[in-house]
Amino acid sequence: MKAITLSPVTRLVISLAMLVMALSTCWALDLSGAGATFPYPIYSKWFDIYAKQTGVHINYQSIGSGGGIKNLQAKTVDFGASDAPLSDAEIAGMPAPVAHIPTVAGAVVIAYNLPGVGKGLRLTPDAIAGIFLGEITKWNDPRIAAVNTNLRLPATAITVARRADGSGTTYIFTHYLSAISGTWATKVGSGKSVNWPVGTGGKGNEGVAGVIKEIPGGIGYIELAYAVQNAITYANVKNKSGYFIEPTIASTSSAAAGAVGDMKKDIRVSIVNAPGRFAYPISGFTYLLVYRTALDGSKGKALKAFLKWAVHNGQQYTGSLLY
Repeated sequence: MKAITLSPVTRLVISLAMLVMALSTCWALDLSGAGATFPYPIYSKWFDIYAKQTGVHINYQSIGSGGGIKNLQAKTVDFGASDAPLSDAEIAGMPAPVAHIPTVAGAVVIAYNLPGVGKGLRLTPDAIAGIFLGEITKWNDPRIAAVNTNLRLPATAITVARRADGSGTTYIFTHYLSAISGTWATKVGSGKSVNWPVGTGGKGNEGVAGVIKEIPGGIGYIELAYAVQNAITYANVKNKSGYFIEPTIASTSSAAAGAVGDMKKDIRVSIVNAPGRFAYPISGFTYLLVYRTALDGSKGKALKAFLKWAVHNGQQYTGSLLY
């Protein structure tokens, strides 16, 4: 049989075609997700490490829990992410059954910008509710000063920063406010979005952090990692057991520990205002939301492999980012 001799151009064309086929196979395994900004620092680290280890790239849009749920419902992403678990009504409104995968727990901190005061501010549940209801408008208000006798609090006006978008961080924080204040529960309530009595809106945890940093006298709620990364001070909060607790990995873990039994009955648990000497009261789980039956078989296998990695190997990276 006579050997076929290929020209250099033909060989180049064949090589390029094979490369395109190989890249197409890789792209088919790439995943997309959208949602919560609360866990974005750890998710971005996970996705970077996982891509280097496996070659599977995960494109994640940090747009807020509300946006993540909407994108999952519209089937425009392979997974959604939310700090607020789906309600029974939201589950019923999905086009297919959805599973909640709790990935990490974190703390929502009361961050503030108070020049000349620095760290060490203490806040009671009554003071926190009063500030976000708009009833406490000055930093030297007696309800704040009474538990901060070691600090010289100025008469600076309080500027509240809060989320402008649908947010799982808002869900955790307003769930806490509803738990500790009957007035808040009646007038405002809890949810991913609420009608705020006062405040300047920011998009994402990043946006709220930016508002706090820009305005002397500013105060708002953000995930712990954002406060640390942006060098924003945050308060110790009086917990259900009567102790002022600093938000840390240990105090968040203490709040989560009591929920393990309940999670066996329903994975959608709340750990705000948890009992316990060392429990930080504004803590919450965050979830990846996935269809129980994948829309695409090959992507489903890739997503399952990532989820297994995240809840096992991935946990070694959480502590450095304060989850």
